[in-house]
Amino acid sequence: MENNSLFKRVEEVLEKVRPFLQRDGGDCELVDVEDGIVRVRLLGACQGCPGATVTLKSGIERILCEEIPEVVEVEQVF
Repeated sequence: MENNSLFKRVEEVLEKVRPFLQRDGGDCELVDVEDGIVRVRLLGACQGCPGATVTLKSGIERILCEEIPEVVEVEQVF
């Protein structure tokens, strides 16, 4: 139950980030949250983009860690 609640909280924060990704033709999908590690799949223009790692770590991960203390890392899955 606790993990389900964390999953929902992560989704809510991703909804805030999503417009910035979509503005550049990309998006992200929440795949899993386990032990503080959030796994996302980058979609659209974000797939294969040279700046995807920066977007993931400096953007998505930073915001999630700031807003949800239980989040320790964000990983990209393919």
